[in-house]
Amino acid sequence: MTTTRTIRHMSQSRKAAASGWIGSALEYYDFFIYATAASLIFPQIFFPSENPTVAIVASLATYGVGYVARPIGAFVLGHWGDTHGRKTVLIVCMFLMGISTMAVGFLPTYQQVGILAPILLVILRLVQGFAVAGEISGASSMILEHAPFGRRGFYASFALQGVQAGQILAAAVFLPLAAYMPTDAFNSWGWRIPFLLSFFVIVAGYIIRREVDETPAFAQEGARGETPRSPIVQAIKLSWRDMLRVICMALMNVIPVVATIFGAAYAVQPAYGIGFAKDVYLWIPVLGNMLAIFVIPFVGNLSDKVGRKPPIIVGALLSGLLAFVYLYAISIRNVPLAILVSLLMWGVVYQGYNAIFPSFYPELFPTRTRVSAMAISQNIGTTITALLPALFATVAPPGSDNVPLTVGAIAFGITVIAALAAVTARETYRVSIDDLGNPKAVPMPRADYERQRAEAASGAAAIPT
Repeated sequence: MTTTRTIRHMSQSRKAAASGWIGSALEYYDFFIYATAASLIFPQIFFPSENPTVAIVASLATYGVGYVARPIGAFVLGHWGDTHGRKTVLIVCMFLMGISTMAVGFLPTYQQVGILAPILLVILRLVQGFAVAGEISGASSMILEHAPFGRRGFYASFALQGVQAGQILAAAVFLPLAAYMPTDAFNSWGWRIPFLLSFFVIVAGYIIRREVDETPAFAQEGARGETPRSPIVQAIKLSWRDMLRVICMALMNVIPVVATIFGAAYAVQPAYGIGFAKDVYLWIPVLGNMLAIFVIPFVGNLSDKVGRKPPIIVGALLSGLLAFVYLYAISIRNVPLAILVSLLMWGVVYQGYNAIFPSFYPELFPTRTRVSAMAISQNIGTTITALLPALFATVAPPGSDNVPLTVGAIAFGITVIAALAAVTARETYRVSIDDLGNPKAVPMPRADYERQRAEAASGAAAIPT
């Protein structure tokens, strides 16, 4: 009986990790094709202006609009995840994201309908932001609550590995289009292809996610009648300090903003005068994300050995410093150096944070408020950083001096705040799942923890504890 139960838990742990990986990949494909288009094509077709700076700022601002909707989505979808289950909220997120993204592919341009075009674009971006707000918190909670004790960091890291894969897919779809299509064809209809492919996102994502059971931790809360009516209120009342820490740590989103959003506009938009070819620049985040896919599970596994905090602190500070070098490499038009620094900053160092937060954030909160607390706090932090591309383009506009120094200084200052928030947080990797969210919880003795972790790694014990 015990063997059968263990095998079933092991199977569900793997299915949950696979569901989180694939679901995140599909949803973030949707989210990042918009980000790519906002840097490369939207300034010309949705925000034409005699002043190129205005067009760039307006287009990058619509990228930020998606994040403005995130806190609202976090409140609604976080509540749904804590009251109706992790599985249900993830399916809802997937449908909202897929349909809104596909609709972007059908939008008329500014030349066709005037001001209505950017208005419709902003509305769909708001729906995207609303939907994605529940994805990482829901997927991370589902994987964490299915994972065997001592392996939570490793299993939860697959949610972020899926995010990186989604970004690779987003850029990879644009690469052949930007490289081989005539400019007029790409500007008129070629850019629409990646958005219309979201139809397959909806179908594939639903098939995958319906196979995963609800998590044991959530089911036990329901069986005991402890599912809260107002998880948001409880989260703020009981965990506001940790929510504030997560908000500050989530400011680390400044690194992908620098690497993939402002960096793209700085390198590609004619107004800045750098002159990177679109297809060449698109390879920079692709290569960085390809490396990240291999690094993420390694770092996730490392956090199960040494704890969550050390990789986050080191990753935050070093990636912030490398932002200076990355922007400098673009400024001197050195493509090999830009690629090399991107691989180091985005593909390796930043993953010290990126691979860990899917386990660390939900571990800071109890089961009954986990999705709400993580979703709200993380999305408030990322919303703040999503306003940065427009800020960067404003304080360091085309024609200004010292763009790398100005933008790099802001980025590094933000990563210092994130590192300090991690320093003040409590360590969670040796705390049992029933005690997560309890500031007074006593971690399991290291010897017992290492024994259980070894059993989990060998498959001898796969039941979450």
